[in-house]
Amino acid sequence: MSDSFMVAARIPLSREGFEAWLRTPVENLGVISNPEAMFDGWLWNDRRADTEWDSVETGTTPAAYFAERVDASCEGDEECGVLRYHDGALEAYLLHFGYSERSVHTALLMLAAAGAVKSEPTEDTVLFWAETGANLWPADASGWLAVLSVSRDGARFVRSRDLTSTVAGLRPVESRFFDLVERLSEESEEWDWDSGEDFRTETPRDPAFTDPAMLNP
Repeated sequence: MSDSFMVAARIPLSREGFEAWLRTPVENLGVISNPEAMFDGWLWNDRRADTEWDSVETGTTPAAYFAERVDASCEGDEECGVLRYHDGALEAYLLHFGYSERSVHTALLMLAAAGAVKSEPTEDTVLFWAETGANLWPADASGWLAVLSVSRDGARFVRSRDLTSTVAGLRPVESRFFDLVERLSEESEEWDWDSGEDFRTETPRDPAFTDPAMLNP
């Protein structure tokens, strides 16, 4: 199993809905109706998630939570990602090293909360998977770990779903994520590590990768 665990989603929102989502605290796990069934139907089908949500962070806003991730990546933390408002939707493509339950599950919970301000009545999909290269799997691959369905009425993990349109819709933000990785890699290679100074980059704060509204929680 890969050490790279990914969470990604594209959820249609108005700009006003996006900013409301950023600033509304997610108070409890109740946004997701069946967190214990996270893995049902997918690669880890026999694994229960009853206790794996114990460390999830609640009582904070998506802006505060994700801004903390951005700040860490500016200081060299490799758990980078893209979270932006683009073409009428919230787009997220987030890298986690190792299955860190707090970070992975909190990201899933924050994205689930976006359902309350969705601009369309249809259900949208948040994906969780592991992949060494951080790429999306093909839609019909057997390696997906969990699929979260998000609607205006709440969110739930589903045992099956046709992921064709979900994966196709995520391809642009996947490409943007690899633009971020390339820029960070170039900056790291150019950094004078012998100087003794702490590495610092502003690239993760670039509006191409992080919506500016998220940086002022």
